[in-house]
Amino acid sequence: MMRSDRREYLVVGFTSIVALSTLYAMYKLNKENKKKKAQYSPIIIEDHRQIADGLTDLIGNTPLIRIPSLSNALGVDILGKCEFMNPGGSVKDRVALKIIQDAEDRGDLAPHTNSCIFEGTVGSTGISIAMVSKAKGYRAEAIIMPDDVSAEKADLLVKLGAEVEKVRPASIIDKKQFVNLAKVRASQYTERTDKAVGYFADQFERLSNWHAHYDGTAPEIWKQTEDGQFSAFVSGAGTGGTISGCATYFKQRNSNIKTILADPEGSGLYNRVKYGVMFASQEKEGTKRRHQVDSIVEGIGINRLTANFEQGLEHINDAVRVSDEEAVAMSRYIMANDGLFLGSSSACNLVAAVRSAKKMEKGSSIVTILCDSGGRHLSRFWDDSRLEELGIKVRSDIYDIIA
Repeated sequence: MMRSDRREYLVVGFTSIVALSTLYAMYKLNKENKKKKAQYSPIIIEDHRQIADGLTDLIGNTPLIRIPSLSNALGVDILGKCEFMNPGGSVKDRVALKIIQDAEDRGDLAPHTNSCIFEGTVGSTGISIAMVSKAKGYRAEAIIMPDDVSAEKADLLVKLGAEVEKVRPASIIDKKQFVNLAKVRASQYTERTDKAVGYFADQFERLSNWHAHYDGTAPEIWKQTEDGQFSAFVSGAGTGGTISGCATYFKQRNSNIKTILADPEGSGLYNRVKYGVMFASQEKEGTKRRHQVDSIVEGIGINRLTANFEQGLEHINDAVRVSDEEAVAMSRYIMANDGLFLGSSSACNLVAAVRSAKKMEKGSSIVTILCDSGGRHLSRFWDDSRLEELGIKVRSDIYDIIA
């Protein structure tokens, strides 16, 4: 090897040694600095706890779930808003809270004054009012309900400390109709007390109901679907607050989103949305004497227009009529294939969602409301023997619905 080559190797070797020495010195210095910093810097512990401030803080922000069995079969995603996960077990928690909050803001109600909330309900709203009123410092003394609803709803209300008064189902023009009677009882309570108030919640006509969904349910869905990435919204209507509030919110942001009513047998809303009339003139409210709706489905379906429903009626595009047998079949199918134990109105919504999905492009999405669980429908909708007595066939296949 020539002398010049040897010198070159020595220079490279020396340079490498210097570089490695410098890196090692920097490593040692950095390690020493970290040691000093850990030794003398204060320890900061951040509090990341997520603790709800009482029961009312748990209301809302329910998850949106894709229902695999239906979505995979249709090629259209069926998305259910899990309102049964509210603390009171239903979508009505939102309504109860908003009605009471608005009354407080107006000065109509004050907590811890022995004031009492009164309401006429088929069950779910009463349960929500009983829970929320207790949490906010009110009594839920009188819940007026028809005597043909699921027995477990009344039983639960009693356990929640409410006084339940059952009446025969009647037309809204009847003074003894459950909603009218609740209003009377509220006035009577106010008259016989000094400072306490008997407050009639009036879920059918009070627009706090509509606002609970316009301000709460709809924005949540919008956010959960990445700013409204869905094609249609399906919901039933009892008071009308859910479908009306959500429809208005969605239409204001995307006029292409369709809102579709799911309506059970015996309800007049289907005809109102489809044809502009509730029913034939000889059957108009005030002339007939019959149950509110001839259906096993509870919580949705009605034969009059409420203030809440009218608030967003112009934004409802279509309606689907759902039979009792179809709702029952859907509930059993979803339980068997998706593990979801749902109530009657939720099943009705899903039938309408499937029917609507069949008219839509593959890859689309439909959002619907899963109002409550089957736990408060055990003695009627989920009682096969009872259904058979009523002439309703119980089956778990939905081929005729989904095909």
